[in-house]
Amino acid sequence: MMESIEVIDERLHAILDSESRLEQVCSGAVWNEGPVWIPAQQALLWSDIPNNRILRWQAGEGMSVWRHPANFTNGHYLDLEGRLLHCSHGDRAILRTDLANLQTEVLVDRYRGKRLNSPNDLVVKSDGSVWFTDPPYGILSNREGYQAEPEQPANYVFRYDPATDTLDAVTDLLEEPNGLAFSPDESLLYVADTSAALRRDGSGNHHILVFDVTDGRRLENGRLFAEVSPGLADGFRLDRQGWIYTSSEDSIQVYHPDRTLLGKILVPEKVSNCTFGGAQNDMLFITASTSIYRIRLKTQGLRP
Repeated sequence: MMESIEVIDERLHAILDSESRLEQVCSGAVWNEGPVWIPAQQALLWSDIPNNRILRWQAGEGMSVWRHPANFTNGHYLDLEGRLLHCSHGDRAILRTDLANLQTEVLVDRYRGKRLNSPNDLVVKSDGSVWFTDPPYGILSNREGYQAEPEQPANYVFRYDPATDTLDAVTDLLEEPNGLAFSPDESLLYVADTSAALRRDGSGNHHILVFDVTDGRRLENGRLFAEVSPGLADGFRLDRQGWIYTSSEDSIQVYHPDRTLLGKILVPEKVSNCTFGGAQNDMLFITASTSIYRIRLKTQGLRP
């Protein structure tokens, strides 16, 4: 176990046991991102963004191509009805796929009449609202989308209400918002700022901010939660006790809600994101540069 775990705070042992070993599940991508576990299929889906495809892994079947072309999707999440939501760089939109018939539709692609930048990551709240980040990464070049000029005046975090077809910008406090996740009681929203990603001068942000969620639909009191180093808090998920599992250059870093870095799950490739899955929802799946890894923990992820 310990060859893949760096314990910084003894509280980390609460989620570790003899089964907590990092395992490479599959490989063969260029840049993996946006993992989501599909409980009904007991399968993992994720994006290989530069190859413009969505990949699938299932025990006993291995890795396969689920959709190609995929119009440069990034983050994924399940809505409350079990339909698959996508952040599409290519469409500059939030898409929804019915997994029963694989029909896909555009949920939202404009704010105040202007095209979104390139939706990056998203989460669904218990009221069905979809919260997503909209940095410019998918329009900066043709590698992960289609190069274009931004139409929005800022890189917003948005809240979309499918019931009323209403889109609201909830904050522009982050330079380049990326991963995001709610606390278990949904009173807090954590959002990554990865503006350091494309800068070569050492400037920019590589941190997670946390906001108070008021009235279930507004963000207030944004403040620093953690500076992630080395690398970036590209994507992250929470478990049922509110611990944060975030990407970094060399590991999944595990934070307590009190902001303490508890330890690291070391990964031999650059880490982009993670999600919980498996039959008991206790398996942490990790997207890294070319591969998918997993590790079983003595905790369970928050279900959509």
